[in-house]
Amino acid sequence: MSAAVTRANSTAGVKAGARRDTTAASRGVVLAVLLISTAYFLFPLWWLLVSVTKPFGRQFSGSGLWFDGFGLFDNLSRLTAQNDGIFWRWMLNSVLYCGVGALVGTLLSAMAGYLLAKYEFRGKGLLFGTVLAAVLVPKILFTLPLYLMFSGVGLINNPLAVLLPSVVSPFGVYLARIFAAQSVPDEVIEAGRLDGAGEFRIFRTIGVPMMLPALVTIFLFQFVDIWNNYLLPAMVLGDDELQPVTVGLVGWNASHGVAVPAPLVVIGSLISVIPLIIAFVVLQRFWRAGMTAGAVK
Repeated sequence: MSAAVTRANSTAGVKAGARRDTTAASRGVVLAVLLISTAYFLFPLWWLLVSVTKPFGRQFSGSGLWFDGFGLFDNLSRLTAQNDGIFWRWMLNSVLYCGVGALVGTLLSAMAGYLLAKYEFRGKGLLFGTVLAAVLVPKILFTLPLYLMFSGVGLINNPLAVLLPSVVSPFGVYLARIFAAQSVPDEVIEAGRLDGAGEFRIFRTIGVPMMLPALVTIFLFQFVDIWNNYLLPAMVLGDDELQPVTVGLVGWNASHGVAVPAPLVVIGSLISVIPLIIAFVVLQRFWRAGMTAGAVK
């Protein structure tokens, strides 16, 4: 009997040791994959940072992975002087398009998601199914129909041609609906109604604060999506003064260094990602709050 117990204990010990070895190996593989992925995504940014600090004209010479001289301020002055400083006009346009579009889009997504999560009405399932179907459709497929529609109503070369499509986010509606269903208790809504609050006031004072982490996520997704959008603004905005920075930089790059020196495209590319980095850094604390939402009741 004692021998059987000893064999059972030794077998259990071997299995536990194997599990620990497997767990350590799995963690090592996951860590390696994460490190490789991080290096892959940070490599272009590092190359841009190094290139921008090099003296003008030496962006594509020497080592691309380490600093070689310092010409950052001269590069920025050249960027500002090119075409009477139109680059900064493009940056302002992008900030306006993204800021307004993301704010309005987030508000509409929050209202639609809250409606789908907390109210019962005929056709609710069909409407939510349509939203899910729209999430699966690539936005690029809507570019030509939108161009034809805006051309028909005279909105070509009008900022509304960029703003109006940017405020519609099926993924934002889906995310807001999921988060509202999980984070806004029905009992809290009923308590607000008993206190005499209207439906919009309940949404504004109760729903929105509880959904804030999801709304920040929706805002960032919208902001990045609008900032990186190229095809639609390129088709509907022919005026250089109205174009966002993505379209402007592609136009500069298309000159192949003839009308605009190629180093300016590199310098402008790094400057163009700074607002995105700032947005993520400033708003990341809301994500941390969202990660723990619902963990404690």
